[in-house]
Amino acid sequence: MTTAVVLTAAGSGARLGHVLPKALVPVRGEPLLVHAARGLMAARTEAGERVAVLVVTAPEGFVADVRAALETDLGAGPGVVPPVVVVGGASRQASVAAGLAALPPEVDVVLVHDAARPFAPPALVASVVEAVRAGHRAVVPGLPVTDTVKRVGPGGVLGWPVEATVPRAELRAVQTPQGFDRALLDRAHRAAAADAHDESVAASDDAGLVERLGEPVWVVPGDERAAKITTARDLAVAELLGDDLSPA
Repeated sequence: MTTAVVLTAAGSGARLGHVLPKALVPVRGEPLLVHAARGLMAARTEAGERVAVLVVTAPEGFVADVRAALETDLGAGPGVVPPVVVVGGASRQASVAAGLAALPPEVDVVLVHDAARPFAPPALVASVVEAVRAGHRAVVPGLPVTDTVKRVGPGGVLGWPVEATVPRAELRAVQTPQGFDRALLDRAHRAAAADAHDESVAASDDAGLVERLGEPVWVVPGDERAAKITTARDLAVAELLGDDLSPA
């Protein structure tokens, strides 16, 4: 049994307003992707299993920069191979597919994690792996939605008509890492390969691809520390929170 992670770090991060790709933007002294990789590699299940293979997708033209960023102590140990860096694709879906293609054949569980969620704690990572090992072939962490959510219809510059209020008890805000049986995730990506290079139709997460197959996806409790950094404000909040984001 071997667990691998595809760490998606190929996004431009245009909304972050930084000259560097998002994954290379420093927070608390290190690039986002380094924080994310370290948390992944620190995870241990109750059975002692850890991530053995790390594949990182990089923006075109930044492969060397990503490799250089990963030349630090990520908590590697016996049985853990050095990180592999591959060029990402035109969409997140295409990038994950490129990462999957780089995995060795012995991998049977795959986590997909966004470098934009740099402080996902090791305990969260381990809980996803344990759920997959327990028989749930597709697992996502999620948090209850606290805002009131409205479903709206077509509108324009003056707004949108409300069609319904969605019951919050039925909703979860989904995070990463998402975990999968490797064969199922490979099948889901093959089935949707035609959409991968068009951002407007590509899947926003891998669980969505599994759902398209009609296969069940399970939700496990998420963690507020796995928040996504998208804007400059998010980056400032991460800097401000400091040790509050450190893994427990």
